[in-house]
Amino acid sequence: MIICVCRRISDRDIVRHARAGMGFDEIQLELGVATQCGRCEGCARDVVAQCSATSPTANIKQATHLLESHA
Repeated sequence: MIICVCRRISDRDIVRHARAGMGFDEIQLELGVATQCGRCEGCARDVVAQCSATSPTANIKQATHLLESHA
């Protein structure tokens, strides 16, 4: 799925960089995501957060998903 229409950056591009250990700022510099109109920044940050095992956001989403699946 295309996340950044201006730069034609997909979620796969962002995930690949995030799994390589890059944070949002590094990915933004490398790919140019969220550097033109900025409308994709929130979604791009969410993708990065979901890929990061140390990110509190990713852990909360995982925990919420586990709680919902047990309910």
